[in-house]
Amino acid sequence: MTELLAGAAFRELFDRYEHTAFRLETRERYVDDEEQEPLRKFLAAEPADDTWFLDWVEDIEAATAAGKRIERVRVVNEPFSDYTRFGLDLARLNVSAGEDIRYLPRPVASDLALPDEDFWIFDSKTLAVLRFADDDRLQGVEVIDDPAQVLLRCQWRDAAWHYAIPGAPVVRESGMGDLRSGTVSYSHHRRGRSSFRRAGPPAALGRSP
Repeated sequence: MTELLAGAAFRELFDRYEHTAFRLETRERYVDDEEQEPLRKFLAAEPADDTWFLDWVEDIEAATAAGKRIERVRVVNEPFSDYTRFGLDLARLNVSAGEDIRYLPRPVASDLALPDEDFWIFDSKTLAVLRFADDDRLQGVEVIDDPAQVLLRCQWRDAAWHYAIPGAPVVRESGMGDLRSGTVSYSHHRRGRSSFRRAGPPAALGRSP
């Protein structure tokens, strides 16, 4: 059975990379005990307490200050789920710290034959595939060093990044009214299948690792 990394062993991957870290997120939701109360407050329109998220924000700030890049593409459905909107709101912290988060409609991801798989790839050579339980909780991370598997994820990364919607300007300019609408205009997709065309700007989305 493949050994899965978790906790500090997983975090060490972020300490060791030198240039780029990329995350592909494909799941509709993620379950983490630490997020449950912030999510409840968001859905109840109560004032946010973002202190639980600040360790990751500080990691982003330190990485980008050192000249490293952190990039993320989030594959989402329309209309946006409550959890997606929660992530949209959190993204203001990621983006302000220097992470570049982009946004890809699921029909586009399907056209591109992207996998139903979450992964991080570091410096285009270290692959960490995230494994989840049926209840959407992270079980651990499988580090794969097979060059063919790494190359395949690099190709998926490049395709997702090319078609994804840049999110940083939207996080700076949009308000909660846009996040609650659950829709986004999407004109970049050349294959014409995306239904994301109603009013409302694209938005960044992201969480911690």
